[in-house]
Amino acid sequence: MPGGRLTQEDRRQIAVWLADGIGYAEIGRRLGRPTSTISREVARNGVPGDYLAEHAQQAAGDRARRRKPTRPPESTATESDAAGEFVEEFAVLLAATGLPRMTARVFGCLLTADATGLTAADLVGRLHVSPASVSKSIAYLEAMDLVVRRPDAGRRERYVIDDDVWLRAWQTDTSAHGDIATATRRGIEIFGADSTAGRRLGQMGQFFGRLSEHMSGSTLAEPVVYDALTVLAALMYAARPLTPAELAAALGWPPNRATAALDAIDGQPAIADPFALQAIGATYALVPRLDRLTSAQREALAS
Repeated sequence: MPGGRLTQEDRRQIAVWLADGIGYAEIGRRLGRPTSTISREVARNGVPGDYLAEHAQQAAGDRARRRKPTRPPESTATESDAAGEFVEEFAVLLAATGLPRMTARVFGCLLTADATGLTAADLVGRLHVSPASVSKSIAYLEAMDLVVRRPDAGRRERYVIDDDVWLRAWQTDTSAHGDIATATRRGIEIFGADSTAGRRLGQMGQFFGRLSEHMSGSTLAEPVVYDALTVLAALMYAARPLTPAELAAALGWPPNRATAALDAIDGQPAIADPFALQAIGATYALVPRLDRLTSAQREALAS
């Protein structure tokens, strides 16, 4: 019954629902149990990377028959249980964002560890999983710049979530968004701006380009962006392609200033929106962004 010990049938249902990809919170709702009961059951009685009903029932029975060791002070036990429940429940939330469940549990442990971090052995002991599972999760977190390694005694390493983790993660995402925006422009050249793929890529490029600029903190108050706007005005006024040297001479700037402004436009295409900077040999020109108009709109304007 709800609130009592989990039965063998409960554990069979948990195994089936986990295999179907159902989360701890929904399983708890179906069984009438707290989410922490389900997460703790899987952590304590599961096998590395999986949960088997028969194994879980036997593990629970063995634990019940085993003679209990001397209990630590009540306050310590309560704090430890509360911390473990928090890690499991937090992992469920992280997994809902797309993070693998095991990786989410490892991250939750590291997030709640002290400043010295945890070793692989610490994580294996806390989560009751295999070293391979921990190693795979650490590699995943390192690829996202969420974890750093620090040397420990002997040949061991400690894994730490330091104070710069969110800045690094932010910068990683910003760079990735900018790369996507750049890739969409290449795709438009390949498929053509009038094609279905070209229009989709154009919309995607606008979204990720602006997202990258907002995340990187770019602002029209930056001097190089002011210069970029001046270069755009110059190219529009000239109505012909110009080399960086011609731009610099016309504006009375040193050559490197004009080059920096052109690089800023190339790196942040939204500065020129609704136009685009086009390289023609050694010269640069300003052209309308074709993805701003549909083919029907362009035909109507041409006629």
